[in-house]
Amino acid sequence: MHRPTAAETEMADELAAVRPALLPGYERELPGARAAVLTRLWRGLALEPLPWVDRRERGGDGLTLHLRDGRRLHGPCADPYATQTYAEVVRLGETDYDDPARLMTDLAVPRSAAFAAELAHSVASLALSRAGARVASRAGGDHPDEWPDTDWEWEQRVTDGHPFHPSCRSRPGFSVAEQLAYAPEHGPVVDLGLLPAPAGECVVSGGWPEWLRDGGRLLIPVHPWQAEHVLKRGSEERVRGAHPLMALRTLALPAGGPHVKTALSARLTSSVRDISLGSVTASAELSRFGEAMAERTGGLLHITRTLGAAAAGSPDLAAVLRESPRQYAGPGERVLPVAVLATTGLPGSPAWSARFTRLALTVGLRLLELGVALEAHGQNLLVVLSGEGEPLRLVYRDLADLRVSPARLTRHGIPVPNLPARMLTDDERVLRSKLFGSLVAGSLAGTTGSAGLLGAALRAAVRDGLPRTPDLPALLGAPIPAKALTLMRLSPRTPGALWAELPNPLHAEGA
Repeated sequence: MHRPTAAETEMADELAAVRPALLPGYERELPGARAAVLTRLWRGLALEPLPWVDRRERGGDGLTLHLRDGRRLHGPCADPYATQTYAEVVRLGETDYDDPARLMTDLAVPRSAAFAAELAHSVASLALSRAGARVASRAGGDHPDEWPDTDWEWEQRVTDGHPFHPSCRSRPGFSVAEQLAYAPEHGPVVDLGLLPAPAGECVVSGGWPEWLRDGGRLLIPVHPWQAEHVLKRGSEERVRGAHPLMALRTLALPAGGPHVKTALSARLTSSVRDISLGSVTASAELSRFGEAMAERTGGLLHITRTLGAAAAGSPDLAAVLRESPRQYAGPGERVLPVAVLATTGLPGSPAWSARFTRLALTVGLRLLELGVALEAHGQNLLVVLSGEGEPLRLVYRDLADLRVSPARLTRHGIPVPNLPARMLTDDERVLRSKLFGSLVAGSLAGTTGSAGLLGAALRAAVRDGLPRTPDLPALLGAPIPAKALTLMRLSPRTPGALWAELPNPLHAEGA
């Protein structure tokens, strides 16, 4: 019989106090949540360059990891691109584990105790998310006639979070009541505070709208969690009726208004994602540059423009206003994040997956050749669908994680924009990793759900014609880069991304 972790028990106790009717559902969801997080963890252990793994050996009954201290860790063969649960039990020595937190604790590698606590919280939060968000009943079925009409309803269909990250639902610092009140999968409506700041003391980029001004002061939208836990002050003025999106800190304003990215100084999944003063300063220039580059795709890509950004002297009090992606959907069309596609049933058609794969790679390769590497994961990348569900074009949002090559831009006669230094690089490996790691190992893998289906979609896209750019051979013949998400959580003092190399799905066994 499974012994509950402290995180599971604490969440159950809180839930009994604030939403007792949800407690039975939470308890029913716990075994599946453990298996889902264990599957993500096992994928990382099986595939990433972990310094304490000496070698990996495949056999008829699965995969064995030979650890440098002489122990052995055994589990199923890991499909690098699978999105379904497949690792319900992993064996360390002679002991079977169905709990990722306990497995990580007993591995006893550097920083394993802290990571185990994250995993335990991820399991408990995932069970809470699944219990509180019945996708089919809230957002309709798989047929276009039953699909949501609003952008925020689409975003709230994603219950499990990142399909490959072991900390897919880890939200330290959020109580159960706060998850229910602010997390998108629970379908809440959120009122944002408006905190005033003297305009002369603010960093502003683009046009800050009049409705967010009060004489000589700017009114900056503030997430209620941030107001309570970080700023320690509230506001009587509010924007009421906002809907949280997949990013949680980004919300759709009511009546089809813009999206607002708020400062939220909490670590979600991997890191604390603030709104730096540098990103506020660069936002208008970056938006103009992104829009100009999108125009070079022949109408296949649109960029959601930044309408304004402001910070009151600190990343803790800042906000960015962006267009809603709905701006780029015509009559009868829908626009939805790529991460939501798996809930539509569309990827079940190999022909549809091939067409979508070709569209996404065509856009990504064209821009990469020009000098722009998109961070095209399933949250940033959206697809415009016809009324019948055909993929027509793409929309991209949140430009802060682009990588831009000055040399490639110059080669094509494109002026180099004034962007933060961290965004500029001519290193081909960095550029290709940014695009292929997010698009192939992220968006396309998450959409197709296995190495075999991804390989088939890629082959069909190649057969139907992809841009013959200098980067195409690396996509077709080399291993696929992917962020080493487990290694990164075990290496918190190492700056930047760490990478793994995944078998190319075009050539992987089973593809």
